[in-house]
Amino acid sequence: MEVIEGCRLPVLRRNQENEDEWPLAEILEREDISGRKVFYVHYIDFNKRLDEWVTPERLDLKKIQFPKKEAKTPTKNGLPGSRPSSPERELKKTLDLSLHPSTAGIGKTIPTPKRKLEAVSLATQCSPATPVAAAPEIPTPVYAQQNGSARRPVPVGAGRKRKANCLGTDEDSQDSSDGIPSAPRMTGSLVSDRSHDDIVTRMKNIECIELGRHRLKPWYFSPYPQELTSLPVLYLCEFCLKYLKSLKCLQRHLTKCNLRHPPGNEIYRKGTISFFEIDGRKNKNYSQNLCLLAKCFLDHKTLYYDTDPFLFYVMTEYDCKGFHIVGYFSKEKESTEDYNVACILTLPPYQRRGYGKLLIEFSYELSKVEGKTGTPEKPLSDLGLLSYRSYWSQTILEILMELKSENGERPQITINEISELTSIKKEDVISTLQYLNLINYYKGQYILTLSEDIVEGHEKAMMKRHLRIDSKCLHFTPKDWSKRGKW
Repeated sequence: MEVIEGCRLPVLRRNQENEDEWPLAEILEREDISGRKVFYVHYIDFNKRLDEWVTPERLDLKKIQFPKKEAKTPTKNGLPGSRPSSPERELKKTLDLSLHPSTAGIGKTIPTPKRKLEAVSLATQCSPATPVAAAPEIPTPVYAQQNGSARRPVPVGAGRKRKANCLGTDEDSQDSSDGIPSAPRMTGSLVSDRSHDDIVTRMKNIECIELGRHRLKPWYFSPYPQELTSLPVLYLCEFCLKYLKSLKCLQRHLTKCNLRHPPGNEIYRKGTISFFEIDGRKNKNYSQNLCLLAKCFLDHKTLYYDTDPFLFYVMTEYDCKGFHIVGYFSKEKESTEDYNVACILTLPPYQRRGYGKLLIEFSYELSKVEGKTGTPEKPLSDLGLLSYRSYWSQTILEILMELKSENGERPQITINEISELTSIKKEDVISTLQYLNLINYYKGQYILTLSEDIVEGHEKAMMKRHLRIDSKCLHFTPKDWSKRGKW
């Protein structure tokens, strides 16, 4: 029985708990190495970063599913071809595409019910409020009230898990247990993975990258020059990110490279953490090299060479040898969608240490200086959604819990005011409140109920969050790119 490309069958893999499992996988490629066959597999419904080469003994051939041949129907002239389309069929196809879950942004909500939402308050009653059957979309003037005498009401039912969409960002999922529902397992996919036209781009092409003192194992395909993809290790200069084919070439390059930090302006420094602003037009080589490196860990990014319309904000850690890259985010110089982040990444050696949330916080600090509300480019990746949900939840809960009562009445704050204080776009504020399952309907009005679990989870998460942006250390002057003839 010959295993061919497109076959599906159970494949043995070891999960995070170090246990064997047999998930269904698709054969993407076959190769003969030293007379032995190996197969490149993608585990169905798992993230692509888990794709790998496997040997024949890891395949369960008893349950193999061969790809089905597509039936072709004759055209008018009798030649084989696809079935002619009709206006009705084209309209249905358009509707199907518009409703596909992979096109939905994370801020999308269930349509507003007929009953108009008037106000929201923080509940303090002794009995639990009646939960809303479906999370409603909240109009602009919404009031959040809190009774200062009691901050821990009867717990409300736990929130529900949600699936994320793909494309946009990729980040670490550190501190995701801050009073929000627990994240799904990271071995499985949370994304609706889009198909690629080219089978080559579905396969990892770089075995290993050496960047400074770290060796990184890429997760996804990146379009480095083809002659470098067969090397056991690809060497990168950690300061200019130039790629080289051997350690000797890297050593020779380091004798000539004068950079000890990313090119561009240092706009933030506190302790050992610095941020550099890089113009994608003025520092094109560095920006392109940064995109090639980032593509190894971001599945759905297509920007490699057209860096002119973008700014890159690189976070570094300083020591006696220089400023070492930790992560970065990019943003459009002009965004019609109010995006303050186009792409965001913390490099794997620095993940799960709070740097991802620091990058997100920094992007919103820039938005505050610009006097705008911002949102990341959507839809987000699985890890990106977890990090943003965690940041939004902590930031919004921080404001709600600091509200003080005046004259014995519950203090009021509108959704717009929360958005202005945090620079988080209104739609993201609303979706976060819904995600936390805080919105309830009680005695003719909508209220926000902070349960004990939510409050305790938030307090524990904030105790662990040691890295914060200090706005006093930010030296940033925004530019009005719309008035510039050229970038």
